[in-house]
Amino acid sequence: MAHIVVLGAGIGGMPAAYELRALLGKEHRITVVSANDYFQFVPSNPWVAVGWRKRSDIVLSIAPVLAKRGIECIVQRAVSIDAEANRLTLANDQVVNYDYLVITTGPKLSFDEVPGAGPHGGHTHSVCTVDHAERWWADYQKFLEDPGPLVIGAMPGASCFGPAYEFAFIVAADLRKRKLRHKVPITYVTSEPYIGHLGLAGVGDSKSMLESDLRNQDIRWITNARTTRVEPGKLFVTELTDTGTVKAEHELPFKLSMMLPAFKGADAVAAVPKLCNPRGFVLVDAHQRSPAYRNIFAAGVCVAIPPVEVTPVPTGAPKTGYMIETMVSAIAHNIAADLAGEPATAKGTWNAICLADMGTTGAAFVALPQIPPRNVNWFKKGKWVHLAKVAFEKYFIRKMKAGTSEPVYEKYVLKSLGILRLEHPNTTK
Repeated sequence: MAHIVVLGAGIGGMPAAYELRALLGKEHRITVVSANDYFQFVPSNPWVAVGWRKRSDIVLSIAPVLAKRGIECIVQRAVSIDAEANRLTLANDQVVNYDYLVITTGPKLSFDEVPGAGPHGGHTHSVCTVDHAERWWADYQKFLEDPGPLVIGAMPGASCFGPAYEFAFIVAADLRKRKLRHKVPITYVTSEPYIGHLGLAGVGDSKSMLESDLRNQDIRWITNARTTRVEPGKLFVTELTDTGTVKAEHELPFKLSMMLPAFKGADAVAAVPKLCNPRGFVLVDAHQRSPAYRNIFAAGVCVAIPPVEVTPVPTGAPKTGYMIETMVSAIAHNIAADLAGEPATAKGTWNAICLADMGTTGAAFVALPQIPPRNVNWFKKGKWVHLAKVAFEKYFIRKMKAGTSEPVYEKYVLKSLGILRLEHPNTTK
């Protein structure tokens, strides 16, 4: 009998546990270890921040749904991993031994890299967690009584730019509904070298289309932006040229600001010798397995993926939902193969597929593979994307409640919407 521990209960961890349970015999134990007792559908956090969703709409208690599938659950933060001894130590001093460890912790939010940034003791907000989204919503309601400038964007080293664009457009749409947009100047500040770069060197017509939308929404922007510090009501930005020299210094006033941070690996994971790169992201081979520890696998944002290109202000590469889904599927199949004495053959994909809401419309992109040159380089927008993301949110949360292991992005995003027809790399014959 093997004990498989899944560390993290997010968009990677919960599907990983479900797919492992579906593939492995009942004699094998599966345990999810999570610092939180709930799953949150992170893509909906921008909606929570403007009151379009409540916390209860996108949050699910994990213990009951895992128990229904015969999966154990421990709600504690992991403080250390002894990879040589195959064990975790948790914040309550509990020790959990494992035969296989699946790391799906997501990122550590590195607000401390910019002085004065972040929602905990700093002066900027975030929509990276549902707690952060609720903090914005609380301040936003006060803001609506006395509106002023907004600054929205992404800090140096950020890798997940989609939610920053989404949030700028969603807030603009919400302000228009409230007949307050004319009172709120919005500036989009990003470390990307140009609008629509997305950490991917652009996808299709993303540059021209997003620039057009920003202009139409009267949202100004600063690219190649190195945010250096934040003070109450002020964001300080050094704007660089394409060659990395200083172009301009900006002191941007704001009443509220949402700036996505750079990511690092979780502390307990980053501290394991030979497991991670210098920023704490897990190094994996083509089969999602650690080269240093053959019984450790990783999927999602915690995985090390090199930047698509060198940019004047550092940017990272995003890990989108379809990519995470295929990583998780590869891990489950490779652990099943290892238990059967067979070699690992399943591989995840670095294909990027994303639905981004823009308030009343939306944008969808497909980059196959993520790193250019690509076989598919596709970017489209329309109200159908907004409607599709709303429907997909409900579909994904239903899947989490039901505990099914079906490939959601393949079944819903790729096939049901007809964005692109692909076969799932590990489960479709």
